Amino acid sequence: MTKSDPNSNLGRYMREIQQFPLLEPDEELDLARRFLGADDPAAMHRLVTSHLRLVARIAVGYRGYGLPLGEVISEGNIGLLRAIRRFDPDKGYRLATYSMWWIRAAIQEYILHSWSLVKIGTTAAQKKLFFNLRKVKQQMSHLDSGDLSAEIIDRIATKLDVPDYEVVNMDRRLSSPDRSLNVPISVMGQGEWQDMLADEGSDQESVLAEQQHAGALRNLLQKGISTLNPREQAILTERRLRDTPTTLEDLSQRFGISRERVRQIEARAFEKLRLQMLATLPADQAPDTVYQ
Repeated sequence: MTKSDPNSNLGRYMREIQQFPLLEPDEELDLARRFLGADDPAAMHRLVTSHLRLVARIAVGYRGYGLPLGEVISEGNIGLLRAIRRFDPDKGYRLATYSMWWIRAAIQEYILHSWSLVKIGTTAAQKKLFFNLRKVKQQMSHLDSGDLSAEIIDRIATKLDVPDYEVVNMDRRLSSPDRSLNVPISVMGQGEWQDMLADEGSDQESVLAEQQHAGALRNLLQKGISTLNPREQAILTERRLRDTPTTLEDLSQRFGISRERVRQIEARAFEKLRLQMLATLPADQAPDTVYQ
């Protein structure tokens, strides 16, 4: 059993959609009203099939993005269905004219989501550049590789009405498509690109040493706090060891003393804790925070 050729299937599809007749204006109006009023599936079928060649013609214009044409056409067909469901036949324009916007929008959305693993084209300026930058560069006869000159950047930004920096960023994105980290480095196939990536994280020995040092400091802190009286422990904890320190006013009300007295107890408790930790920890291992 052999797999079907995608190109052969696409060619057959293109030939088949040419067989569906185009609609006269009066016939299209009648079908659109039938679908709008009664959700008539037969009317929907006629409206869809008569515009499939329009979708294919628009989709062909997006062949330069490296995506299978059959998939692009499928997305355009989804746009056509959305257009038909929103089409008002009594506003005086043809379905083809109304559908073109929906078809292009569906195709462009698909391309933006499929072209790169990195999200792209999230703003109006980026979308405009993504779909027009190559064409504008070609019109300006500037298809050289490398960064654009300041003059070309300014001309493109003015023509497309976008900021200069957006032109620079999009040109670099389009010039550097995604590459697999599993691509061989050489024609001999020995080694991959991912083998050349440096691990910027800490090695296991450094991580373990930092964890042990942090654990020793926590033990010293706990022992130092235990030498304080209960009120000193409470005030120091609330003022120095909370993500959001408790205010002097709240502590003064809790302990029935003035705010200045709370501040004095905090300062005295911290100094006692600092001296206790310095006396226990070797001088060459004392952290900077102990002296503050």
